[in-house]
Amino acid sequence: MKIQLEGITMLSTDVARLARFYHDVLGFRIVVEEAAYVEFENNGVRLAICSTPLMADNTNDHPSFLEERRGQAYEFNFQCDSPEEVGALYREYVSKGATAIMEPKAKSWGHVTAFFADPDGNIHSLFAVNPESV
Repeated sequence: MKIQLEGITMLSTDVARLARFYHDVLGFRIVVEEAAYVEFENNGVRLAICSTPLMADNTNDHPSFLEERRGQAYEFNFQCDSPEEVGALYREYVSKGATAIMEPKAKSWGHVTAFFADPDGNIHSLFAVNPESV
């Protein structure tokens, strides 16, 4: 049997706040917007935000959805066309409300990478191949 990843659902206790961030800061277009669920337009893999209480209800109150989340839950890696684009997007996102974590920096794995956080504290990266390491 072969399975294919169809979607990623982020869980949040404040769906509206997180959805505003992904829409207003990162520019994701909302295609479904409900109080407890928001889905974004995305080619390939469906990306959505679901309220933690709704997911608990959907899973017969599984205890993992009832516990308070702590720390990093997931990381998105956004590939850019160039190191200059990494810098420009990083500055734009931070100016719109993303939390600055690390400005663009050449890393040992051959990328120029920057890190920022969303309102729930999840840290994401912007990166591009470093032409100086090729």
